[in-house]
Amino acid sequence: MKKHMLALGLLAAVSVPSIASAADYVIDTKNAHASINLKIKHLGYSWIKGRFNDFDGTFSYDPQNLAASQVTVNVDTSSFDTNHAERDKHVRSDDFLDVKKYATATFTSTKVTPKGDNAMTIDGNLTLHGQTKPISIDAQLVGAGEDPWGGYRAGFMGTTRIELKDFGIQVMGDSSYADLELHVEGVRQ
Repeated sequence: MKKHMLALGLLAAVSVPSIASAADYVIDTKNAHASINLKIKHLGYSWIKGRFNDFDGTFSYDPQNLAASQVTVNVDTSSFDTNHAERDKHVRSDDFLDVKKYATATFTSTKVTPKGDNAMTIDGNLTLHGQTKPISIDAQLVGAGEDPWGGYRAGFMGTTRIELKDFGIQVMGDSSYADLELHVEGVRQ
């Protein structure tokens, strides 16, 4: 299943109108404030939803110069989870993700393009299953502001589709792609 979820870090690279200058953020993964989710067809009859439970990342952006924004996300591929132990074991095997050989997937942004109304496209390189390919994420600013603990947070969501064959991952039946839904909340440093 596509590690493309890494792309969720890309979401954080969008502009936040209320921030006066460029800032660096750490993605808050400790309290379920960020998630990399996916859905993939199961034999063409239904959808299976899953997620990667362990990942980290950082992003920076400048609302005055969105093109200078950056995001990097690292995903532990062995944390793939669909809440079905046997399926998860199979997906982690060398039949699909081969997590023993490819323990980490990464996403690094290369370009952020504003689309208006807090929407943007985040382009970058996804390395998954030993293959590096360009992907684009449709992203949206959810909100930004001070948190109850004296910090400042910014949150984004995004979606993208990755083709399994592009990353050398076996296609089974009607499951030629995975749709990713990314949620990112970052804490300003």
